[in-house]
Formats: sequence, C-alpha cells, structure tokens
Amino acid sequence: MKAADIKNKILSGEWDQTLTRLYGGGRVDAQRKRYACAVSEFISLYGDLEAELFSVPGRSEISGNHTDHNHGRVLAAAIDLDIIAVASKTGGNVIRIKSKGFPEDTVDITRLEAGAYENYGSAAIIAGVCDGIAKRGGSYGGFCAYTDSEVLKGSGLSSSAAFEVQVCNILNHFYNGASFAAPELAKISQYAENVFFGKPSGLMDQTACAVGGFVAIDFLEPASPVIEKLNFSLSDAGYCLCIVNTGGNHADLNEDYASVPADMKKVAAEFGREVLRGLTYDELLTRIPSLRGKLGDRAILRALHFIEENDRVAAQKEALKNGDFRSFLDGVLASGDSSFKQLQNVFTVKNVAEQGLSLALALCKHVLDGKGGAWRVHGGGFAGTVQAFVPEAISGEFSDVMDGVFGSGACAKLNIRAEGAIKLSL
Repeated sequence: MKAADIKNKILSGEWDQTLTRLYGGGRVDAQRKRYACAVSEFISLYGDLEAELFSVPGRSEISGNHTDHNHGRVLAAAIDLDIIAVASKTGGNVIRIKSKGFPEDTVDITRLEAGAYENYGSAAIIAGVCDGIAKRGGSYGGFCAYTDSEVLKGSGLSSSAAFEVQVCNILNHFYNGASFAAPELAKISQYAENVFFGKPSGLMDQTACAVGGFVAIDFLEPASPVIEKLNFSLSDAGYCLCIVNTGGNHADLNEDYASVPADMKKVAAEFGREVLRGLTYDELLTRIPSLRGKLGDRAILRALHFIEENDRVAAQKEALKNGDFRSFLDGVLASGDSSFKQLQNVFTVKNVAEQGLSLALALCKHVLDGKGGAWRVHGGGFAGTVQAFVPEAISGEFSDVMDGVFGSGACAKLNIRAEGAIKLSL
C-alpha cells in the first residue's frame, strides 16, 4: 500500500481497531494523529512509496533487581509506550532511518565491521543488526524509514533496546518472511548493542521489547536463556503501572553501577564460583564471619539480596501464572525493601544530599500504603526512576502527588502491552 493511502486510511479511522488494541480506546485519537504525522514525514523525506507500519514497545523491569549479571532470574514487561516506524523496502545496500528529533542515519550495509562505526551511535546499531542477522543465516537489505519514539532516552524504559529491536523487526519482515521468532530478534539486537554499539548489556531489555506482555527470563545459561511469556492483564486486575522520574543526575554513577556485580562476584569467587547463581543462603551464612573482614559487609548484603531476589522472582512468576496478584505485589514490596537495605542502590554515597529515589519511595508509601499498591526502585537505581503498581481508582491522586513534587509529567501512567515487536495490519 502506498504511504499516502496508509495516511488516508489512518485518518478515516480504518486503523482504529489496531490502535485500540495497542494503546487502549482512550489514546486512539492521539495515536491516529501521531501515525498520520509520521507517514507525512516519511513521504516528505522519501516520497509516496509502498510502505508498512511497525511498532516495538519499551519495557519495564518488574522484578529481579540486579540479578541478570549473576545468571539470575528476572521479570520484565512490555509497556504501551513504543517506537513506531513507517518503512519501505528499497533493495540495494543502503539503509536510511530518520528518527524524529535526530539527524538521518545512512548506513552502507556492505561495511559490517564493528570498528567502522562510532560507539553509542544509531548507525552502529543498524550495521550490528544486519551482521547479527547474517550470522544466524538470515538476509538483510536496503530500506528507508521514519521513526517516532515515545520511549524517551533516559527514562529507564529501554529506548535503545526498542530501537534495536525495531531495526531487526523491519528486516525480519522485509527480507526474512518474519521467520525469526521474538527471542531471536532479542538476541540479534543484543549482539548489535554488545559488539557494534559498545555497551555490554544483558538480554532482558531486548527480550521484553521483542516478546511483549509479562515475560520471565532465566539466565542460568546466558547464551540460551529460558524465556516464558505470562498471560496476565494488569488493567483487568484494576491496576496501572506508574514510573516516576525523579530527575536525578546520572553523571559519575558508572562506579556505583559497576560496584554491584563486582561485589557479588567477589563473594562468588570465595566459593570457587564465577557468579552467585547456585549459591545457597545456608552456604553463605556459614562463611559470613570470615568474609566480613575480607570483603566488607556491603558485598555480603548484596549477595544476600541476590539469593533472596532470585527465589522471589520465581515465586512472583508462579503468582502471576496462578492469578494471585496480591502475592505478586507482596513480592514487589519485598524486592523494593531488599534493594534499599541490602542491594543499596537507591542513592549514591557520592552525593548524599540528593536522594530523589528515597523521597519518591517515601511518597509512594504515603499514598499507597494500606490501599493495595506496591512500589520499588526501578532499573539500575542510584538515580532516575521508581516504579509503582497503583490501583486505577487512586491513580489520579498518586500522579498529582508525584507531579507536585518532581514536576509536571514526572509520573508516567502506563499499562502492560500484550504484543511485542509487530508489523501492523488492518
């Protein structure tokens, strides 16, 4: 279908059923305008070509705070903020992607050497995805695309992973007959991020974006993680997911982030292990007296967090599978408590005057305690965002409190999106 015809059908409401499925009925008008604008931008850049629409959601870490790097379990979920693309298969050896608010990336896909592209650049991701597809026996080729992302950078909702999976999603449909399943899209995207983009990330972000819904991932064997999609509707339970951006400064936090896996692996090494996975609480308990003087108390506390958190994720997964949402929420609260007290990633000791996450968590407790809610630090921690599961009936009150303290729009009200990386269809 020509791009102009797609735009006309969007504006006439013919895509409304699809938009309702992805975003809910209350957001259809806004999404209709968003998609039509994206198509217009595509036409202005590349002409009225045969085109397709694509969407990939952002993600939220649900539980398993700092467990993946020690081969642990995590729970994540796709959210209803996404990156959309209007794209046309062009053939040839050039991929052109213009993302809203950014310069166009033009990549010669005959040059797929990791060192040929600047680290942390979009062009490196595009080339890396092509190389990752080729290494799995797939095909790639030229296309042009315009993208519009609601998954803002720095939001803790994985904007880079969503972009990676979107590039892979487009190539999967244009050149591979959609033969790569969602977990493979995630692995290809992770390869692009690790080898070409220059960031040694795990697989959680890309998996949640590609698969959709609630997803449980077990990294016991990191090269072949066990991925299980869970059929549970947050909105049917009467809840929404709120992410509160406290506006904290992420500068100079690399040492804080790096200290978490480093502490855990120091403890693991004392037991002849590379990572903590498989170490039991009782085994650690017997060695604590000697380890305190050698490694310090913080490393031991972080190891205790890992062991408990890894078991907690397994219990939360079963709770969701059994429809026991209250037990799941109890796990969220326990995870948050452990992250604050044992993992210790809620504020940095480099700047104790700035404790936005601590303040936000205190406010969450004030608004939600005794009203069925749950809250915890979101993602890596030390600065940034907190996460809360909020009953719909009090979501307005919750947003007002958070926006009043951290600024208008600080509280993003989200829902869990059932679908991962897709090509839209009428």
